[in-house]
Parts: sequence; C-alpha cells; structure tokens
Amino acid sequence: MAHHQFYTLSNGLRIIYQPTVSTVSYCGFTVNAGTRDEFSGEFGMAHFVEHLIFKGTAHRRSWHILNRMENVGGELNAYTAKEETTVYAVFLEEHLSRAVELLCDLVLHSQFPAQEIEREVEVILDEINSYKDNPAELIYDEFENLLFSGHALGHNILGEPEELLRFTSQDGRRFLRQQYIPSNMVFFFMGHTPFKRVISLLEKYIGGEPEGKGINHRVAPGGYTPFAERRILDTFQAHALVGNRAYSMFDERRVPLFLLNNMLGGPGMNSRLNIALREKTGCVYTVESSVTSYTDTGVFAIYFGTDPKKVDRCLSLMHKEFKRLRDTALSISQLAAVKKQFIGQMGVGTENRESMALGLGKTFLHYNKYDTLEESFRRVEAVTASDLLEVANEILDEKSISTLVFV
Repeated sequence: MAHHQFYTLSNGLRIIYQPTVSTVSYCGFTVNAGTRDEFSGEFGMAHFVEHLIFKGTAHRRSWHILNRMENVGGELNAYTAKEETTVYAVFLEEHLSRAVELLCDLVLHSQFPAQEIEREVEVILDEINSYKDNPAELIYDEFENLLFSGHALGHNILGEPEELLRFTSQDGRRFLRQQYIPSNMVFFFMGHTPFKRVISLLEKYIGGEPEGKGINHRVAPGGYTPFAERRILDTFQAHALVGNRAYSMFDERRVPLFLLNNMLGGPGMNSRLNIALREKTGCVYTVESSVTSYTDTGVFAIYFGTDPKKVDRCLSLMHKEFKRLRDTALSISQLAAVKKQFIGQMGVGTENRESMALGLGKTFLHYNKYDTLEESFRRVEAVTASDLLEVANEILDEKSISTLVFV
C-alpha cells in the first residue's frame, strides 16, 4: 500500500495518515504538552487533565463518554508523558465518524465537572501510592529527578498529592485552552478508510476552531553533576539504576546509541549485560537498558534487580562491560551482527499496530515527517564501528555515569 500521507488544516492541525488493509482503525490526537509544560504549583496538571477529559464535556456526561466507543466494541484511551499527551481510539473502520467526533469533543470541550474532580483525584492518589509500592518503577522517576535536578523534566508525571488536591475545574479548562489547540496538536490515523474521508471528518469537527498558539516555556536543562546514591527502602530485593544524560531526539548520534543500547542491555537474551549478570553469574533475574530522548536532552539508563549482597558485584561486572565498549571497536562481523539483530527487532516491532499508530503521532509532532521502515534501516546500516566507539566513550564515561540504588 501507499506510504504515509500528510495534510494540514487551515487552523494548523497537522494530520498523518497510514493506510493499512485491516478493518481495525487507530486514530487520535498527540498534544505537544506534557509534564514539563506545567508551571510551578501545578505539577501533575497534564496528567490530571488527561484523566478528567473523560469525565464530561459541554455535550456529554462521563457515562456517555464511557459508552460511546465501548458500545461498538471499540476502545478509548490516553496517556501522559514528559513532553506529550495522547488521546486515542481503536475501533472497526465503520465507526470512524463516531471516533473522530468523540475525540474532538474531548480535546475541545471538556468541562472538568467539580463533582467528578474529587473522585478522580482519589484515583490518581491511589495510582501514586501504588507506584510508590513498586520500587522497580519508582526508581526511574527518582533517577530522572536527580539527573535533571530542579528542572521540569525531573518532575514525576503523576504530580504531588498536596497540589493535586488544590486543582479546580477552572485550572483544568485553562490548561486545555492553552495547550489543546489545533496548531499544538497532531491527528494520526492508521486504517483502511480513504484519506479524503479522514480529512473531511476533521474539517467538520475541528476545522472551525481557531489556530491559537500553545504556551511553550520549555528551557533546556542546565549543568549535570554525576551522583551515586543509596537509599534504604527495606525491600527484599535491591533495585539499581545506572545511567547518564544522553542525546536529544534531533541528535544524529541517537542511532549509534540505539545500537549500543541494544547490544548492551536490549531485549535479546544475548545482550552483553544479560550474559554477564544473569547467564554466567546468576546475579540477576532481569537487567535491561533503555534510551529516552526528549526535544533537548535524553536519558540512557540500565536497570537491574538483585540480592542486596550482590549489588556491588553487579556494578563491577557492568563497568567491565562499559570498559570493553569504550576500549575496543567492534570487528566487521560483530558490527554486522549487531545491525542485523536491531533491524530484525525493528521489523518485528511493526506487528504491534497500536504502538506503531501512537508512534505516528509522536514522530510527526516533533519531526513533521515520518520515515519509512526502509529509511530507518538505511540509517542503522550507515553506523560505523568508530561511531559506536565515540558514543560509548561519551555516554559510558566513568566520570559522568550516575548510580541510584534502593536497598
């Protein structure tokens, strides 16, 4: 089938379209607003808004919103990140009009009814408490809070309880008016419906809205001081996160970093850290690394859980792998194998159609384009052994690595 198509409404709403042969469709809005777009005193507002837009609009009560897609077997969902919020639906092709109209109603006309706020804030508070009971997840937030100390990127997406309890209907509507506007959003669609039909529906339900301008007060994080902290949580298993600041989503060095990350602690059971920390020594059950890129910085992080008595041994083994990657360039055959594995994983990943659809929105929001899989493969193939060596010596530099351990 044809590749992606693009269109921009007169009010600035950008649309990205991916045709498929499936009768199951995915569509939604990706908003250029997340946790780092909150002002002081309103931490958690982006996530609060994401929750409350399902609780009532100028045209619907929460019950009607809940049933609008569910009654035809579809799904309605949303999530908040540090730099984006996404609201989307999954449904059979014949229900596209229903989905588009509902999504437009949510992002344009949500009212944040006062009687719903107290109940939903309790739900969010339970979510926060549940999160605190899961150190394997909590450690990621705590690590970023230290990595970006004092900066908006370090704030927990869920917010702070004392601030959440102060949020009002007026606060929610203000944030919506400031950020959920056509020029600050992308509409993504993946399905079988012709592109002209998708455009026509968006013209009908959101085309008359003014362009506006989102409030963007983002500033790049300041200087970074590496840290090494151990916190006593009195848990049965120790949890550790080791990492560094990394590259922004616009930095070309991201591609060799992705390869390095995949080789070091990616999903393959043959990753270097899985071999060193699990297969050879039995020190851990899980070890994994990840790369998160923001518009002006990024995070490289490695997580593992182990017996508290084995933390230092795990860290020592990990740093040995770092040194190998800093000191020795990959051979031609090793580099080819690393690329082949990563490209294969990228291809297999396209089978997750929901993840692909969500990626459409985020990618088009920030890059105003979307590369084909073949173009992505070519960028991977262009990486050299010296590229990997350079990135390893920067990101895995012992002097700039930080460590956080929960014991």
